Amino acid sequence: MDTIISKLTIYFDVPFWYGLYEREENGRYEVSKIIFGAEPKDYEVFAFLLEHWSSLRFSPSVEADVKVKERLNPKRMQRLVKKQIASSGIGTKAQQALKLQQEQGKLERKGRSREQREAEKERQFTLRQEKRKEKHRGH
Repeated sequence: MDTIISKLTIYFDVPFWYGLYEREENGRYEVSKIIFGAEPKDYEVFAFLLEHWSSLRFSPSVEADVKVKERLNPKRMQRLVKKQIASSGIGTKAQQALKLQQEQGKLERKGRSREQREAEKERQFTLRQEKRKEKHRGH
């Protein structure tokens, strides 16, 4: 049986409120970062997810840790959650996945800008060649 785990964490990072949507499916972990701007209400977050679910950009898949869940005492679980939130914040797995997504975007941008630069150089070269030919036509 396949398990799907998804989690949405909303946090404030100085200028904006962000949402970190994590999902784990078939042993693969993906994350998406959502910028909300002003502090979102619960119903606004829900409406946003319903409306923009298909357009969320998830990071490339990362191998997820397979954990065996055992039944915990609710008070112990609360203590563990509080400790986890205090120590790690967003979570290193999510940060790594977002970093990977950022690096891929950076490589794509570099490739596009290199192609544009080369096309511009080629255009300038052809213009210079045409200008030289015009000078030598004997008009």
